[in-house]
Amino acid sequence: MEKLTQHDIDRIIEMAWEDRTPFEAIEHQFGVSEADTIKLMRREMKASSFRMWRQRVQSRNTKHVKKRVDGIDRFKCTLQRAISMNKISKR
Repeated sequence: MEKLTQHDIDRIIEMAWEDRTPFEAIEHQFGVSEADTIKLMRREMKASSFRMWRQRVQSRNTKHVKKRVDGIDRFKCTLQRAISMNKISKR
């Protein structure tokens, strides 16, 4: 794992918590493998939070591209609104 900035680490953690973001997306964007993501999460999180995250990830098919249902080729929900300048667009 190459040298990551605190901003990159925060973004990886955020992406790892998202249900629809597969580990492959994290690897593509940051060059961090699934195993390295797990190590990073273990290092950066409290033990109880890490255990909760691992339990959550292991039961999600959406965290692995190969386990996804055919036809899903996006990383976010179609209902998700654009986020701009840290503000979510209103409906």
